[in-house]
Amino acid sequence: MSAYLASCLCGAVAFEIHGGIDSIIHCHCSRCRKSSGTAFATNGFIASAGLRVLRGAERIAAFEMSPGRKRHFCATCASPLYSSNAADPERLRLRLGVLDSEISERPLSHNFVSSRACWEDLDADLPRYDAHEPGRSAPVGTTG
Repeated sequence: MSAYLASCLCGAVAFEIHGGIDSIIHCHCSRCRKSSGTAFATNGFIASAGLRVLRGAERIAAFEMSPGRKRHFCATCASPLYSSNAADPERLRLRLGVLDSEISERPLSHNFVSSRACWEDLDADLPRYDAHEPGRSAPVGTTG
């Protein structure tokens, strides 16, 4: 298996992941929602030893949400990257949104759905578009 590549929004931090991504879930808990600013966060476990920072190690900051549990993010653009837990030092919980590579693994489940945002309808039959929805004019130079 080749390495997966990942980076933050601004590109200051880039890393590669050697090994697979395990136990991928869509987490709807309030902490993941607040940390991601979205309806849910998609997370998967990777081996700590499999993470190799290619660029911007000095830009990786952390917020200790509880003793021994840290959320690591880019200090420039605030992109969430991964979480670490001192009680489980062999693994990191990766935020899959930072991946630049296609992956073969897939999510297993939606978790903490009783905590989901009241506007999140998991079974919504909403239209799907490859770009902006019809009628929306995007500012010049943006893609999303």
